Amino acid sequence: MDNPRALWPARRHQTPAYTPARPLKEETNMELTHFDENGKAIMVDISAKKDTGRTAEAEGTIFFNSDVADAICKGTSAKGDVIGVATVAGIIAAKRTWELIPMCHNIPLGSCQVIFDEKPRRIPVQIAATQDAGSANAALDSDQTHTRDERYLLTCRCIVKTTGKTGAEMEALTGVSVALLTVYDMCKALDKTMEIAGVRLLKKTGGKSGTIINI
Repeated sequence: MDNPRALWPARRHQTPAYTPARPLKEETNMELTHFDENGKAIMVDISAKKDTGRTAEAEGTIFFNSDVADAICKGTSAKGDVIGVATVAGIIAAKRTWELIPMCHNIPLGSCQVIFDEKPRRIPVQIAATQDAGSANAALDSDQTHTRDERYLLTCRCIVKTTGKTGAEMEALTGVSVALLTVYDMCKALDKTMEIAGVRLLKKTGGKSGTIINI
């Protein structure tokens, strides 16, 4: 992923810049639909809608130290194959989103992919903190010597497809979130300062709102 916004700031608890989604066409009727006329939470009635093809793609990133990066690359985590287990966890979570999010509908997923970076990428904290985004991004794949403050990132995407009456954004977001949480669980013995950040919807297609790309 060559997106400099994915570089987590060196200072903990600093919020990354936010870029709102940009719909490719104007949306209408933007009122919240999960409440009735009395303000009580409801499950939206979609029974009259037609089935249409829909897709959704979400991403997120986890940051950790060199011990975790080594365990992932060498397959030496005490709990097993980190990426393999996290991938399966993300797919299971996407399929069971309706059991986790109260007002989500149970939709049939025709396809679900959980895709991790090929390997963790390096971000020396001092570079991310003091240089511009282009320099920091270039440093991700450099061969420079490890430093004490060095951090790594691993990005995950979840892509889902369905044919149904409602969108699959929540399934994609849930899938990527649980996949990253699984990486955290399997590696927490090696790093107590891991951070998950930037979980967001990248793209959705289909339905009344059409195509939306979050750039």
